[in-house]
Amino acid sequence: MGAVAAMLQEEGWQVGGSDESVYPPLSTFLASRGVSLHEGYRPENLPEDPEAIVVVGNAIKRGNPELEAVLEEKRFYLSLPEALKFLFLRKARNFVVAGTHGKTTTASFLAWLFAAAGKDPSFLIGGLPGNFGAGGHKGRGDIWVLEGDEYDTAFFDKRSKFLHYLPEIVLINNIEFDHADIFPDLAAIQLSFRRLVHLVPRTGRVFVNADDPNSLAVCEGSLAPVSSVGFGENAEILIRVLRYTNEGSEFEMLGRRLRIPLVGELYVRDAAMAVAAAVHGGVSLDSIVEEGLPRFRGVRRRGEVRAEIGGVTIVDDFGHHPTAIRETLRSLRLRFPERRLWAIFEPRSNTTRRAVFQQALPDALQGADGIFLADVARKDQLPASDRLDPRKVIEDLKQKGKLAFFEPDASAITTHIVPLVRSGDVLVVFSNGGFDGIHEKLTTALQRDCLIMTQ
Repeated sequence: MGAVAAMLQEEGWQVGGSDESVYPPLSTFLASRGVSLHEGYRPENLPEDPEAIVVVGNAIKRGNPELEAVLEEKRFYLSLPEALKFLFLRKARNFVVAGTHGKTTTASFLAWLFAAAGKDPSFLIGGLPGNFGAGGHKGRGDIWVLEGDEYDTAFFDKRSKFLHYLPEIVLINNIEFDHADIFPDLAAIQLSFRRLVHLVPRTGRVFVNADDPNSLAVCEGSLAPVSSVGFGENAEILIRVLRYTNEGSEFEMLGRRLRIPLVGELYVRDAAMAVAAAVHGGVSLDSIVEEGLPRFRGVRRRGEVRAEIGGVTIVDDFGHHPTAIRETLRSLRLRFPERRLWAIFEPRSNTTRRAVFQQALPDALQGADGIFLADVARKDQLPASDRLDPRKVIEDLKQKGKLAFFEPDASAITTHIVPLVRSGDVLVVFSNGGFDGIHEKLTTALQRDCLIMTQ
């Protein structure tokens, strides 16, 4: 929603919006673009013009006072994907990046490869790519890069968002069980992805992770050509990792040696998928090797260093699924070798708040040297029998020999962890929300601690 708001403002629309809570980095970004924000939902937040278009986000439910006013006044409203489809996508070449993990980074890679080649693509990405400073942009070219979310569209449309995006090219990074609040099982998620594949015209193409059986299965019967990308011998486009350093990763594909300034297999996979799609879209390998990949600047909240205090590094990461947490910790091991790694996790997403990952989370988090878990966000919304038990996760980690602690919130975690850390440690915060300003709390406490030690 934030990316589209900024993009529409850039196109000359007058844009405003409401949210339950407003926090950086998106709040400050939108304010800098002139988008007015209201914290809290009220009928008076709606524009005075009765003909204004109201875009309803998928988090909005019946009973929301602002939505109820829209319905009672019979205002013209659309879901976000519908707004994109009708206002922008009907005459474009749409590259839809989908999958459980890596969508934001892969879409950012792909949009940047097109931009570095001078194609000025439009894009909609659910994050803030470092090369653009915005998650949405309407370019002059005919290419659109869209992060294709499988989550539902709106309270009145329970189909996945990506089914509205008129795909010409689809990238499927991986498929795992997620979004337990709307999908009952993995098969239901695969059905939605299968529907996406069946929307690709015969003149389009599907790029799929060759190493993921769940992804390959949804491509069976596709009328569009399918190209598999991966490390396994059966991949049509083969990736071969050459080396990892603490500054980047080098790999080979399509007969060329490529380098990215990100460390780890998860980023190599993301880059490789983007490279394959960019080449299909008309970008030369020379441009990719010389201009595109070396100048990629990552994505906010994806392994982003937020502060360095007294030799302690604070890293922010959006990871909330066990697989993403595990792979991010592996990446950080390569990026910060021989340094002690602390993982601080907030169970906040609609899936990690539930017991579905009760067994998987300890396995994912054991890649850290020390672990802190906060209490489940909005836990009163779930019955105890369905809710993740963070104390049980901590006990399981202790049985694995890990230094692990439960604390209820960001303040308690900060108070407990700061006396334990030492110079050289890396603290990675995993959360898909604001986590009650924990990054600032850690930064302030560490600065105070360093001052005391200096005095």
